[in-house]
Order: sequence, then structure tokens, then C-alpha cells
Amino acid sequence: MSKTKKVGSSGRYGARYGRTLKMKIVDVEKTQKKKHRCPTCMKPGLKRVSSGIWACKKCGAKIAGKAYKPS
Repeated sequence: MSKTKKVGSSGRYGARYGRTLKMKIVDVEKTQKKKHRCPTCMKPGLKRVSSGIWACKKCGAKIAGKAYKPS
């Protein structure tokens, strides 16, 4: 749940770190958390397991990709 409308999910940091860094964090989190399509089954069920490892909830395929987005 976001703290404010302006900073979104990075509102959890309060008055620390400045607006510019918080907006960068919001952009990274949006791309990381959104639903990505699995290249095997083409269904939007890809989820980040750890840094660079993505797993599909539908077919169970594991893919190596970038840290914040699969490709």
C-alpha cells in the first residue's frame, strides 16, 4: 500500500533519500512487479524468484533474464 499519491510505493522511506531517488525506485518496482509473459507458454504468469531468475506460475518454466525485467 502506498503512503502518498506523489511517491507511490517508495513512500515507505518517509523524508529520507530525496524525491529523485524515490521516483527511480518507483519506476524499477513498477517494471519488476508487473505481469510479464512467459516465452514458453505465452501466458502472463512470470514472476521474479531472485535476481535474474524468473519462474512461470502456469507452466513452471524457469528463465534467466535481467535483474528487474525478464528480457
